Amino acid sequence: MGKIFITGLTVNTLIGVYDWERTQQTALLLDVTLTADLNAAMQSDDVNDTIDYAKVAECIVDVGQRSEFELLEAFGNAVMTSVFDAFAVSAITVKIVKPNILPNAQTVAVELCRERS
Repeated sequence: MGKIFITGLTVNTLIGVYDWERTQQTALLLDVTLTADLNAAMQSDDVNDTIDYAKVAECIVDVGQRSEFELLEAFGNAVMTSVFDAFAVSAITVKIVKPNILPNAQTVAVELCRERS
């Protein structure tokens, strides 16, 4: 087993509870950790034997472009579901950072985890 990390992935999406948040997309920052069996790739040095992190990032950005969630938690669930549907990962952790949303805080964030059952 091994882990693949994607950090600071910018995803533009319509997200938020308040009316003023629903008028334009927000740039979220995602940190994603994927747990997967990387043994074949370690031996073969072939991208076909691993999780293509560029395709994972593309998948996540696509979820953001198509979604209109109110809550970060719901958006995170959609991200995890899409990644599980498309890639052979055994677990995923997604940290979603929403910058400049509170006047007295730089960011707010949620971190969600799921394991394949």
